[in-house]
Amino acid sequence: MTRVKVVVLTGAGISAESGVPTFRDADGLWEGHRVEDVATPEAYELSPTTVHRFYDARRAALRAVDPNPAHTALARLERELGDDLLVITQNIDDLHERAGSERVLHMHGELRSALCRACHGRHRWDHDLVDLPPCPGCGVTELRPDVVWFGEIPYEMDRIAVELARAELFVSIGTSGAVYPAAGFVRQAMRYGARTLELNLEPSEGTVWFHEARHGRAGDLVPEWVSELLSRVSR
Repeated sequence: MTRVKVVVLTGAGISAESGVPTFRDADGLWEGHRVEDVATPEAYELSPTTVHRFYDARRAALRAVDPNPAHTALARLERELGDDLLVITQNIDDLHERAGSERVLHMHGELRSALCRACHGRHRWDHDLVDLPPCPGCGVTELRPDVVWFGEIPYEMDRIAVELARAELFVSIGTSGAVYPAAGFVRQAMRYGARTLELNLEPSEGTVWFHEARHGRAGDLVPEWVSELLSRVSR
């Protein structure tokens, strides 16, 4: 099999087809709150109960959704490419993992994880945080959602830079092309010689930077692209 190093970036569009609401449309409002009111360090200091209720509701909602064909197709691609595939996701849900993907980097954190502000430990978490349970590691009641809020630095940016430099193919799926630093990944990959492909419901703000763009539902486009890629690399 001819090997190809592939880095895939996924955004809200891939999970929206599973019924996960996004921040950046009318469905992103929760009880009248703007995202800035529940997804910043300042919002947490002002009203931790409101922030916890917001993320507790989102965590509970994950139980009602399932991976869609786009998630499943990426898991299939990982089974074939192994370490030559990395999925970088802006999403905080676990739909990639539930579809079978293991090489997933959550640059904005994970909804099913809690971060202790006292000991900085991270813990798998499926329960509510609004009642301020103690940290399983240190016992202090300083657990917060393990997600990157506006104004905070995304996780593993150094590793992401290395992976983009190694990529031969960079694919963006379901992203707006408006949120940095992720919106700049396509240009980083291009500088190192990668081919670039956009798979999105409609042209994103960064479509101009891609060598190729296909527009439509991720559940249709991603399985089709995966089959095409695997047919080429297996020759």
